[in-house]
Amino acid sequence: MSTGGPGPDDDVAVLDAVVGRPACADDPGTWCARFYDWTNNDFLANSADAIVSATINITLIVVLGLVVRFLLHRAIHRVVDGATSSRLSRLLGRAPRRLRPETNGAAVSQRRGQRAKTIGSVLRSISSAVVLVIASIMILAEFGVALAPVLASAGIVGVAVGFGAQNLVRDFLSGMFMLLEDQYGVGDIVDLGEAGGVVEAVGLRITTLRDVNGTVWYVRNGEILRVGNKSQGYAVAVVDVPVAHSADVTTATDLLSRVAVERVAKTDIADDVLEPPEVLGIERVGPEGVTLRLTVRVNPGRQFAVQRALNGAITDAFDDNGVPRPGIIPTLTPPSGGPVKS
Repeated sequence: MSTGGPGPDDDVAVLDAVVGRPACADDPGTWCARFYDWTNNDFLANSADAIVSATINITLIVVLGLVVRFLLHRAIHRVVDGATSSRLSRLLGRAPRRLRPETNGAAVSQRRGQRAKTIGSVLRSISSAVVLVIASIMILAEFGVALAPVLASAGIVGVAVGFGAQNLVRDFLSGMFMLLEDQYGVGDIVDLGEAGGVVEAVGLRITTLRDVNGTVWYVRNGEILRVGNKSQGYAVAVVDVPVAHSADVTTATDLLSRVAVERVAKTDIADDVLEPPEVLGIERVGPEGVTLRLTVRVNPGRQFAVQRALNGAITDAFDDNGVPRPGIIPTLTPPSGGPVKS
């Protein structure tokens, strides 16, 4: 029979109420009991389930993000490596069809490889940034952070940065399209408007050129409005030969054609010539004489060497055969007795 006095369970309850022991700490096997045994802290014990759940979720988010990033990078790496030799790359790229594979195959392959590596690097960076942003938002949600103000603030900051760095964004996008469209590559001879020369480096923001005087030009991709590529597909060596009005144009044209054919057959430039020389005829008639034009289709970048070789051979041949060349217009000789009156 109960005497109505306090029992042992009541004493434990009174003690827990006095010292602040959480009630869940008395359930063996729960995270609350374990945390209370480890730390003897009622706040951590009461928050044990939330801490463990958030930790597991955050760990899963981080692991999933790393796995997704790894798979994306691997896929981009495979796609970019395969693009250098795929049929799609050959169709979209502007690899010249008239080039001789034995002389230009290595250069074309190197150019494709460089372009693919640059694009792959950009795609990997973009994919990493996207995965990082998404994972960060999911982690913040696990901590109970209200995402609406964060996203609104990020949007405002993004707009402000976009206005402040619009030139940088334009340069970046222009560089991306230049690489994708293969407008030019390292080693090409290009005309970019105010600057021209040999391309030494192609980046996402700037293009580096070196002109014939050795000056290095750094051109922002966003400022490039037109591109004249003198090394894509093939080049044309243009040789203008001036002769005097008294010269027999037919004889000079025949001699010009014969000398050009003989000169391009020599070993120093024979490998650079793609088609036989073509004499177009009279290009211009001026007060000093008549200009004949000769063109030769050659490998990219070799037009200047072929022009110099043809100019030297044609000059010697014309001099040897007595073809009259334009001279300086003679000044009037004043008659005897005084100067010439105007």
